[in-house]
Amino acid sequence: MSTTTDQDPASSAPRPAPAGGYPPLEGSARVFGTIAVSAAVFMNVLDSSIANVSIPTIAGDLGVSSTQGTWVITSFAVANAITVPLTGWLTQYFGQVRLFVISTLLFVFSSWLCGFAWSFESLVFFRVLQGAVAGPMIPLSQSLMLASYPRAKAGMALALWSMTILVGPIAGPLLGGWISDNYDWAWIFYINVPVGLLAAWGSWQVYKSRETKRIRLPIDRMGLILLVVWVGALQVMLDKGKDLDWFSSPLICALAVISVITFIYFVIWELTASHPVVDLTLFAARNFTTGTIALSVAYGLFFGTVVLLPLWLQNTMGYTATWAGVAAAPVGILAIILSPVVGKLLARHDPRMIATIAFLIFSLISYMRAQYNTQVDLFGVMLPTFIQGAAMAAFFIPLTTISLSGLNPDRIPAAAGLTNFFRLVCGAFGTSITTTLWEDRAILHHARLTEVARPGEPAFDHIMGNMQNLGIDPQKGAALLDQVINQQAYTMSATDFFFASAIIFLVLIGLIWLARPKTASHGSRAAADAH
Repeated sequence: MSTTTDQDPASSAPRPAPAGGYPPLEGSARVFGTIAVSAAVFMNVLDSSIANVSIPTIAGDLGVSSTQGTWVITSFAVANAITVPLTGWLTQYFGQVRLFVISTLLFVFSSWLCGFAWSFESLVFFRVLQGAVAGPMIPLSQSLMLASYPRAKAGMALALWSMTILVGPIAGPLLGGWISDNYDWAWIFYINVPVGLLAAWGSWQVYKSRETKRIRLPIDRMGLILLVVWVGALQVMLDKGKDLDWFSSPLICALAVISVITFIYFVIWELTASHPVVDLTLFAARNFTTGTIALSVAYGLFFGTVVLLPLWLQNTMGYTATWAGVAAAPVGILAIILSPVVGKLLARHDPRMIATIAFLIFSLISYMRAQYNTQVDLFGVMLPTFIQGAAMAAFFIPLTTISLSGLNPDRIPAAAGLTNFFRLVCGAFGTSITTTLWEDRAILHHARLTEVARPGEPAFDHIMGNMQNLGIDPQKGAALLDQVINQQAYTMSATDFFFASAIIFLVLIGLIWLARPKTASHGSRAAADAH
């Protein structure tokens, strides 16, 4: 079946891009376009995390357990992970601008349906729809931002785009908790409606005359089916593995086997198909492969910390959800302030050098957190979090720049979709692996600590004697001592993760120097070459 270009002269659809591409936006059009695209992206990223803290409330209102309630998260993540790598194919079929605006409007509609859900089953169904239509939004926003700015300011475009990606996951839990505590949980979805409508309208007004060429490609049905099966099985396995005790569960074992087998078939099929639904040939480019792997692994470590730190503060250190949020909030300060600075630096410096500095900072703060003990105060928790904002600003933009360096403009939507797909998958891996290792290492540390917490050991006998002198009976005294041991065990387990993270970040520095981003003596660097 041959490909045909959609060129109906009678249609009122936007004109396709000229051969040389559209010129950058100027003045107020660029500002308005940046705000509209950023608002849509922020809404998308915020929604991926805002429901996390509201699960107990949602589950209680809809009459299900908290464990069942996690399907509100899983359903969105699975659908989102499936459609993100389809961005390249969908862009060719619908056009870049048209697909972005349609996705944004459908996201608004599905958000309203989520808030309107009358049962748990309906909410899960609407979350699947919401996750599916959300997939192309982030990659397309990245492509639109790059096309809106001149080559010399491509780094700045990526900087402005990355701020919304980095701040959204931080603001989501804070806003979601506040809404759930003070209003109905449905408002965590309803707030998307006005923001999304304005973002879609603004994007269409600015970009409707800058549509890309539409190509009617055959539908790779087998590739699409294999993608849905292996990604869906993997995502459910990662989300449910901890609750079901991983590979001791027949369901998790079955999902793992299905995921591996269908993934192998998927790779073979896509590499040999005439019109693959996912362009895996992008991995033939050294810059794309190196940048994508480094970005994905680093994001997995970062996201693991985002999940672990509040859990440790609340479950072990006795922080409330509000104070745990306060402790995590400073991470966004330097990220917002320094992202434009990093964007400007990319025009004059090697992105590998900037990413190296970011990984050194990540390693430093991980080492600082590895020194935590049960006596750490709020300032001790907030200081590394504050410094981490600088690393966030300096790793996301350069690595994205490296991964897109040297690619033709028409391949950027597909490349951005594939990079974001692996970032999301590694974020899921990071969450599952971190929480599982935290509990497993805590069990190990607890067992080692209790070896000396028994009658006949001087320290144990001394503590129990003191509690008896205070009128505490031996059974209650043993329970109190076990609480102290648990606190120490979970703290030691958390520091194990932070120390391992420090080492992995150092290893990633070697990986990024395998890339060869295009550079120039003057003017733009790799980000511009990916323009």
